[in-house]
Amino acid sequence: MFTTVNNQKTFFSTGNGKHQPDQPNVIFLHGAGMDHTVFVMPARYFARHNYNVYAFDLPGHGRSGGEPYKSIGEIADWLVQACKKLKINNAAIVGHSMGSLIGLSLAARYPGTVRKLALLGTSTPMRVSDILLNSARVNSSDAIDMANNWSHSNYGQMGGNETPGICMTMGGQRLLERAKENVFFIDLNACNEFHDGAELAARIDTTTLVIVGNQDKMTSPINALKVAELIPNSRVCRLESCGHSMLSEQPNATLDALRTIV
Repeated sequence: MFTTVNNQKTFFSTGNGKHQPDQPNVIFLHGAGMDHTVFVMPARYFARHNYNVYAFDLPGHGRSGGEPYKSIGEIADWLVQACKKLKINNAAIVGHSMGSLIGLSLAARYPGTVRKLALLGTSTPMRVSDILLNSARVNSSDAIDMANNWSHSNYGQMGGNETPGICMTMGGQRLLERAKENVFFIDLNACNEFHDGAELAARIDTTTLVIVGNQDKMTSPINALKVAELIPNSRVCRLESCGHSMLSEQPNATLDALRTIV
């Protein structure tokens, strides 16, 4: 569906569900250079279990217009405006990678607006290696190759999938290749420059789930566990033989974890 936020066309998927005012709300926030399609499975699940689903394409991503915001705080502020426009109250927030930082910023800076919080593949700070950042800066395909390889576990790098005909690594590559020029760099730079995450995490009073891939090379398990330690009311779900791309590598386990928090 389309709406207008800050005078820009904004797309969000409903998981093909019908919104009802008495149903709980859940918002899905994608990672750097990606779009709402990474959440197809959980979006459909929750839509069919009586949730109002909002899986956004962030500004400048996917089907949404405008330019991507250059800081995590700006995206969180944009999300507040989107919630006001769509009359979304007291939502559960599910954020993957960059989306997890947006959710963290929102929950800390706008207390009372977030019902539950799920952080997938998170880290604060979320430092980006110089070689990846510099490659993305010049829109080199090397940036996509590096990010895609580092996002998958040893199993995922073999390319297989439990669903016949689907290749995880090729799917991840095509997703990043769809991003508009400079979007991947702007997103990665926003993550790299998000420096006050630890302070914000300590202020969160929302019940939080941190989902960790034990072979995550993009946001290391050690850093993800530190985020969980910072948030007073949090717990951890660890996924074995799983990398950063947990939504494609371990979709069922990830959904099972989300079912316990959303």
